This record gives sequence, structure tokens and C-alpha cells, in this order.
Amino acid sequence: MPESVTLQREKGEGLYQNLGERLKETSRELCGIMFLYCSAGSPQLESLVRDFLQHESGMEFEVLKDASTQTLAILLPGLTLDATHYQALLLKQHLQETMEGADPRITLTVFPGQVDPTPGVLRQMAESTRLSTSSDIHIFTKEEAIQEPGRILIVDNDDTIREFLTIRLKMQGFETLEALDGTSALELIEKWEPDLVLTELNLYGIDGLPFIHQIQQLPVENTPKIVVLTEQRVERTISQCFQNGVDDYVTKPFSPVELDARIHRCFH
Repeated sequence: MPESVTLQREKGEGLYQNLGERLKETSRELCGIMFLYCSAGSPQLESLVRDFLQHESGMEFEVLKDASTQTLAILLPGLTLDATHYQALLLKQHLQETMEGADPRITLTVFPGQVDPTPGVLRQMAESTRLSTSSDIHIFTKEEAIQEPGRILIVDNDDTIREFLTIRLKMQGFETLEALDGTSALELIEKWEPDLVLTELNLYGIDGLPFIHQIQQLPVENTPKIVVLTEQRVERTISQCFQNGVDDYVTKPFSPVELDARIHRCFH
């Protein structure tokens, strides 16, 4: 592995997707991973981490960076959980000694293990690191991974609505994809297998109840839950949607907080 790689988030390929693919490729080999975040921030943080690992440990490693949050992901191939934890302790002490006001937050685990390295789990680890209020090194567990929010496909022909929903849902840890119309949505559902489809009824091509019916007929292992987010307020339409297996129905304009609650209720 190269010593350091900095990845900028690009459309269609992010840090966590990249990490998940790397870890799946080496799924038979132990690999420790830790996420590191320093609220004080420092342009030198990445180089300090790289230099420490290179000169102090002499082990193989890779450092990646989420440029949007300044969170680092550190891969340590071949290390057990205990060995990864020990390196985290040494790194934490080093940063506290070399960075003024450093208060590093670290979350770690080992793959393969009890947790699968999905992009959602990896993003969840990074977010728990950044939002942590404790200076103790945190070992990520299977129980926490079970709480992973999941995948949501957003289907709407309104660019503004899709962008708003994508940003809001990603901030909550959800994996998201977007579709402009019913036909492309059906293709994505079959390939990506989302946990939930958040959809408008007024779509190009196939739409409305036929679209809902088509979703439920797809040959996927788990049929996604369906939340309708639409301008249609006709009581008959609402009733027919629920009769056809829709999990919830929200009308536009909508309260983002209420929509959040409705979506989270579908996952629990």
C-alpha cells in the first residue's frame, strides 16, 4: 500500500465507498482501521500521523482523508484489535505532545471481524469519531453497526428537492442515490437494493400506483420500504397507496423534521 493517499469526495465515489471496496478485496487478511479527528484542526495533522507511523512503528499503513470533515482513516494491515488499540494509544499521546491544544478523538475496529466493512458502517465510524464528546479511544462494536441507518433511493424529477434530501439524509449517515424517473429508479432498486425508496408519485414514464406495484414485483432479496413524498393530496390516492403497501405518505410542502421522523420510524 502507498503511505498516504488523500481522497477528495467526488460525485459517485467517496472515501467510504473506496474504503469498503479495499477492505472487501482483502477480506481474508486482518486489517486494523482507526478514524481520527481533532477539533482544533491542523494543516499538519495528516503529515504528523504519517511521519509517526513511518518512523515510530515501521509498519505498513495507509492514511486517507475525508476532505469535507478533515477526518482521517488509518489502515493498518495485519494488525489485531489489541495491536491496533496499542498503536492508537501511542498516536494519541504523540499528537497531544506535538500539537498545541490537540484533543484527538479515535474510533477503531478490525476487519474481518464482527462488523462488515460496508460504506455505511465506515461512515458511521467516522461520524461517531467526529461527534464524540469523550477523549477515550472508542472500539466500534457489532451492536453499533446494527444501528446503521441504511440505503435510501430518492426519486423525484425536481433537482432542488433531490439535492436538499440528499444533503439532509447524508448528514444523518444514510447512503443515498438519486433517480429522475420511475424507469431509472426501478433499475437502481434492482442493482443497488436500497432499504427505502423515497419517491414522488408524479414522475416521467411509469409513475403513481403502477410504479409502486413495479417496485414490489422486483426480484430483490428484500423489497424496500416505500415513503411517498408528493404534491398529490387526494384522499383516494392516499388510501390507495396505503392499500398497496406504501409505508408512509407525506405531502409537499413538508416539514424536514417531520420527514426525518417518518423515515427513521420505517427503519425501527
